[in-house]
Amino acid sequence: MLDILIKDILPIFVIMFLGYWSGKSKAFSYENAQIFNKLVLNYALPAALFVSIVKADRSMLLGDLKLTIISFVIITAVFLWSYYSCYKFFKHTKSEAAVCALISGSPTIGFLGFAVLEPIYGATPSTALVVAIISIVVNAINIPIGLALMNAGNDKSKDTQGGKKSNPVLSALAEPVCWAPILAVILVLLDIKFPAILDPNFELIAKANSGVAVFAAGLTLSGMKFQMDKEVAYNAVVKLLIMPAVLLLIGWLFGMKSENLQMMVLAGALPPAFSGIIIGSRYQLYVRTGTSSLTFSIFAFIVAAPLWIWIARMVAG
Repeated sequence: MLDILIKDILPIFVIMFLGYWSGKSKAFSYENAQIFNKLVLNYALPAALFVSIVKADRSMLLGDLKLTIISFVIITAVFLWSYYSCYKFFKHTKSEAAVCALISGSPTIGFLGFAVLEPIYGATPSTALVVAIISIVVNAINIPIGLALMNAGNDKSKDTQGGKKSNPVLSALAEPVCWAPILAVILVLLDIKFPAILDPNFELIAKANSGVAVFAAGLTLSGMKFQMDKEVAYNAVVKLLIMPAVLLLIGWLFGMKSENLQMMVLAGALPPAFSGIIIGSRYQLYVRTGTSSLTFSIFAFIVAAPLWIWIARMVAG
């Protein structure tokens, strides 16, 4: 775990601090953060999602149906609960609640999935299977649902000619961050192999995704005061405790393979997905609470990670 914390978690703090310091020192402005977020949301993130998903194959998705079904049901259920609780209990708008769900209801599997799981469980097909399936759930299902909910609750989403609200689902599907992972899943399900020789065309811009996203999060945070309140704490509890706990309970009840169960639980305990912060910053929704939730959850993950590794091993035998 020390190796993981130094190699995988510490760089997040370092890059986020650089973004924060660049804002405080006036090297970059808050408006620059919006430009960085637009770069990530419209180009780098869609490319990263697409190229990571098409590397999976249909046999991987069908190879462990328990893993696929449980991951889909539980992660999506926690995602929707996060949306509902943010809207009902904390009295945010539906659009803000959608961004909240993208943060506290989604693990950052694309950024930290392999980085955290491989040192513990090895670079095995099982590791790749867990990361691929949860990546598809988060990126090809939760993100489109979140964008549709956000657009549905956005009173400004009107047709410029007729003055009528646009269809929230169609509006979400028009976003590159939505249709790119869906297209990748379709190719995988149809067993159409994306030519590996074309990967570099996507990977070059995709490599900018995580670094720029974390830097922009720090830059965004520099323009506002960090807040530690009951909502930030609640979001961390949902993400770091409730999601992995329910995954562990349901996976154990349905007799999942021991190692797959452990990896699924640890993947569910990962910090919030940066995509939620990017989307929130891009549309100026839930920015302060979302960024504070991400920051606090990253620190809390240092404690949550070894705890869930130990608990999952005990339960899985």
